[in-house]
Amino acid sequence: MANPYNTDLDRNPANFQPLTPLTFLERAASVFPEHVAIIHGSLRRSYAQFYARSRQLASALAQAGMGPGDTVSALLANTPAMLECHYGVPMCGAVLHSVNTRLDPAVIAFQLDHAMARVVIVDREFMPLMRQALALATVAPQLIQYDDPEYDAPRSPDPAEDYEAFLTAGDPDFPWLMPEDEWDAISINYTSGTTGNPKGVVSHHRGAYLLAQGNALTTSMQKHAVYLWTLPMFHCNGWSFPWTLSAIVGTHVCLRQVRAEPIWTALADHGVTHLCGAPIVMSLMISAPESARRALDRRVQFFTAAAPPPETLLADMRAAGFDVTHLYGLTETYGPAVVNDWHDSWSSLPAGAQAALKARQGVRYLTLEQLDVLDPETLRPVPRDGQTLGEVMFRGNVVMKGYFCNPKATAEAFAGGWFHSGDLGVMHPNGYLQLKDRSKDIIISGGENISSIEVEEALYRHPAVAVAAVVAMPHARWGETPCAFVELADGRAADAEELRAWCRRHLAAYKVPGKFVFTTVPRTSTGKIQKFALREVARTFEV
Repeated sequence: MANPYNTDLDRNPANFQPLTPLTFLERAASVFPEHVAIIHGSLRRSYAQFYARSRQLASALAQAGMGPGDTVSALLANTPAMLECHYGVPMCGAVLHSVNTRLDPAVIAFQLDHAMARVVIVDREFMPLMRQALALATVAPQLIQYDDPEYDAPRSPDPAEDYEAFLTAGDPDFPWLMPEDEWDAISINYTSGTTGNPKGVVSHHRGAYLLAQGNALTTSMQKHAVYLWTLPMFHCNGWSFPWTLSAIVGTHVCLRQVRAEPIWTALADHGVTHLCGAPIVMSLMISAPESARRALDRRVQFFTAAAPPPETLLADMRAAGFDVTHLYGLTETYGPAVVNDWHDSWSSLPAGAQAALKARQGVRYLTLEQLDVLDPETLRPVPRDGQTLGEVMFRGNVVMKGYFCNPKATAEAFAGGWFHSGDLGVMHPNGYLQLKDRSKDIIISGGENISSIEVEEALYRHPAVAVAAVVAMPHARWGETPCAFVELADGRAADAEELRAWCRRHLAAYKVPGKFVFTTVPRTSTGKIQKFALREVARTFEV
């Protein structure tokens, strides 16, 4: 028998519209037109202005021939232009490609060619880099230069079209395009490509709409929250926060460069309530001289999604007025889709126990349907014992469409109806996920699996250790053994023997690093440790 609730009750324009985060800006501008949307240096821009300029950008791009299926690339700092691109580009039906500003010309050239970029919007500071990339690329996109008034370095002349002039040709009342289908692409972001060419992660309007709201719900962002941009907007579209802030009619505080003094100034002067970043950003803030630090009259929410912060750093942040929450996700999940949801009862535990709980990645966002740790061969859940390793897998509407023009990689990532993250973890009895390693970073010593994260956590508990990264190095007898790269805290001293003895007190003997290298640990522009570079170094060692 046919379902009577489906008979003659079809979708129509009155009861079904494609989901898109673009409507958040339209609503904010309609309801709160004069509310400050963007702060950048001396600039204050209202929601009415933000919406009008985004529509102008969409109109100008449409006049330039951009539409559905076209890619607009943006090589920009955390500036108002980058926020406008997050709306104006998809408003004409095109797809936004945000480019990491720290990449080398060859990688940028690959991305431009692979994404088939037809328009490129570039910050003046990065124009020499883009010119080098275009000299290597096959595509020849229209080039538009954004001249940020907060960029205070000498300006070199460039014949590229001016961004403001380009906008002026657009219509601020442009009837922007809703996506025909919420499954339509809204952005493409490239993975790091440490094991080959980077993959283009395609996100859709539906997922961006849901994750943007998931951010607000998960972080308890109140109406008119003030968000400081210490996280690069090019990184997973700023974890979808460019869209989240419009949903709650919040204020973006743009920060061109992540430096301690401007961060503290913005926190105090603009009433910042929320910010995101890797632990290195926290360290930068906490290590700032007293002359740069400012007293805060409120608790500020800080969200971090890299390695678990050391216990001492968490304590310092708490004392400075910040509540730190651990998130987890990937480019393929629109940024964080997992949160360490804190229980009030945990706050009465000893500091060490709290730090151990904070090291867990946590549970799924409300907008993620399924999260589990599965045996990668059988796709069965591992025991909830906090010990058994499996692969972290996702299912839901905030998982990417797939990898652009790469059906083989897409099929592999979605094998068995789950998104395979490549991260290894355990599931605790209370249902909280904890990462143990990337599958490629696990160290196999004499047949035993060693989690590099576990060894790093032990090292981070030593008061002299500021940064620790552990990778595999060859071992004549056991095949592999851990090698620790260590960055010492300012004013602290420790040698290999001291750290080896420390590890022996906190780890099983076979997990103790066979070598300690004291050095500056390389990181990506988003604060992630570049383990692929450290593995190359460690291959030259042997115990």
